[in-house]
Amino acid sequence: MIDQPTIDRILDAAQIYDVVSDFVTLRKRGVNYVGLCPFHDDKTPSFYVSPAKGLCKCFACGKGGNAVHFIMEHEQMSYPEALKYLAKKYGIEIKERELSSEEKIAQSERESLFIVNNFARDYFQNILKNHVDGRSIGMAYFRSRGFRDDIIEKFQLGYCTESHDALALEALNKGYKKDYLVKTGLCYETDDHRLRDRFWGRVIFPVHTLSGKVVAFGGRVLASATKGVKVKYVNSPESEIYHKSNELYGIYFAKQAIVKQDRCFLVEGYTDVISMHQSGIENVVASSGTALTPGQIRMIHRFTNNMTVLYDGDAAGIKASIRGIDMLLEEGMNVKVCLLPDGDDPDSFARKHNATEFQNFIQENETDFIRFKTNLLLEDAGKDPIKRAELIGNLVQSISIIPEAIVRDVYVKECAQLLHVEDKLLVSEVAKRREKQAGQQAERAERERRLANAARANAEAGIANGNHTAATTTPDAQQAVGYPPELLPDGSLSETPPPFPPEEYVSFIPQEGKEGQEFYKYERLILKMVVLYGERVMCNITDEEGQETPITVTEYIVNDLKEDELAFHNPLHRQILTEAAERIHNEGFTAERYFVAHPDPVISKLSVELISNRYQLRKSQIEQMVTDEERLYELIPRLMINFKYAIVCEELKHTLSALQNPAIANDETQCNSIMERYNELNKVKSLMAKRLGDRVILNL
Repeated sequence: MIDQPTIDRILDAAQIYDVVSDFVTLRKRGVNYVGLCPFHDDKTPSFYVSPAKGLCKCFACGKGGNAVHFIMEHEQMSYPEALKYLAKKYGIEIKERELSSEEKIAQSERESLFIVNNFARDYFQNILKNHVDGRSIGMAYFRSRGFRDDIIEKFQLGYCTESHDALALEALNKGYKKDYLVKTGLCYETDDHRLRDRFWGRVIFPVHTLSGKVVAFGGRVLASATKGVKVKYVNSPESEIYHKSNELYGIYFAKQAIVKQDRCFLVEGYTDVISMHQSGIENVVASSGTALTPGQIRMIHRFTNNMTVLYDGDAAGIKASIRGIDMLLEEGMNVKVCLLPDGDDPDSFARKHNATEFQNFIQENETDFIRFKTNLLLEDAGKDPIKRAELIGNLVQSISIIPEAIVRDVYVKECAQLLHVEDKLLVSEVAKRREKQAGQQAERAERERRLANAARANAEAGIANGNHTAATTTPDAQQAVGYPPELLPDGSLSETPPPFPPEEYVSFIPQEGKEGQEFYKYERLILKMVVLYGERVMCNITDEEGQETPITVTEYIVNDLKEDELAFHNPLHRQILTEAAERIHNEGFTAERYFVAHPDPVISKLSVELISNRYQLRKSQIEQMVTDEERLYELIPRLMINFKYAIVCEELKHTLSALQNPAIANDETQCNSIMERYNELNKVKSLMAKRLGDRVILNL
């Protein structure tokens, strides 16, 4: 792990203009620079670079951040990889944290497996190019598929001879360990303890990780090597470094094109990907013949929200694969389907057409997934009423998992027309499914709440028994991380502040899909104040002895939330606030600096988004920020008032909804527990209204 002082040196050295100008032509505009955005098809310059702030941002697609974020996005690197890239650019020596013995062993083993895979890749490539069988069999096969030499080289294709142990013998002779040959799946051990090659007699397709490391291999048997071989394709087994459900063939070569085109094409096999690349379509990946997994979907979703699935017309294959596409819809992705002409798969179709023709065909023939699925299942159901009922249930399930209400409504109306049924029927069925899903979510939330309460009770019991190590939220612990004593209504300081909500805050409000809610807007604004001004003193509190205690922005926010036993809704926001509170009294701590340079790239990127917007790159906005800083004592309390009232109202609404769920209503214990929570929230709302008066209404 790279230590924080080294990260700081890298960030200090990395000049945003120098880094971005390596990839983008920039022109001076006032105090900033502007150029065409590298992350989308930019027609007019919309990518701004601010040397003064050390930030860049595209005001069309929203991509940007500091120098590290730019390299991560442009080169599709991880956070540590981007830091190492910049360190190399500026000649900074990387100092990494000393690993524990267990970490060293695990890291050494992983590195060894990658090294063995690299050896195998080079071996297979060498056989393909220089061995007589490689040229006459392997290369002949690739040429018959129409692959050019540059494409063969790009995808690092290879060949393994028909000898059953040629790779094993070569590896052992070069000093590679038998254990690693077996663990990578390149070889397997027979009952008499001899090593045998897994991929003998096959052309080889290396599988790369997102960063380009060879993590596995696929091998296709050829006609001359089919004696006794029944399996056409063989793939590396699962290993320490390879988990098939988390890898996509071609993602390393496609990632930049996916970002640029804002679309990903999904095909089935290795040769489909390679042929489409050769034809000029590079934003394509393959699921390698398996249904999509959540891990693969998350990987694609990192780069785009738009997916087009290409089918070759095999009806049975289509029906088997569409089951997995519901997961794409659940992720909120825009899924389309394109059926290729009969007799063509993406491989053969790409060989017959250039990129423009292929793209035009897709544009003219693709259709959204729900419409495609409806037409496909309608064809099967015919006039059979039972099958049509099953079809409606199938479609309702797919529509109900779509997170966006507007998209669901559009699909309901469209399906009602296609199925010739009342849209009220579909609306009702979708509502039932979503209610059931909400009930299941509420049950999970309630289970988590009970676990959290049990943990708190155990901690309190530990304190009562003198076991202070069992508690994590004692007043002493709160003081140790910088929480000030609680301010009483008369202005004095209490000795024992009320407990702050547990780390795992339980809420009936769904985590996803609430970004448009009123409370979420205020939550983001408050967090922005923490990142920008968290360590600044916003007011002083005078105790009975006349001594003043300075209160920082972070301390005020923490205590104000604690007063009503509330917390930020988003777990990431809670983490940022907690870290700010823990470090607020550390010498030299600056919230903005700390969070922008945070070792967690998700936190650092969110921090940059919070402090940068279209106008902060302008001088006038910088002056406005100074004005905000001068009136923190007024601004922060107003934001807190709006946030607390909005979240209590929203929480009450969702808690009441949970109580109306039949499954919960029939469970007396669960119902009583949720009712208790509902009553607590009502009391909080009443106290807030009484304490704040009509200021609540005026500020909303």
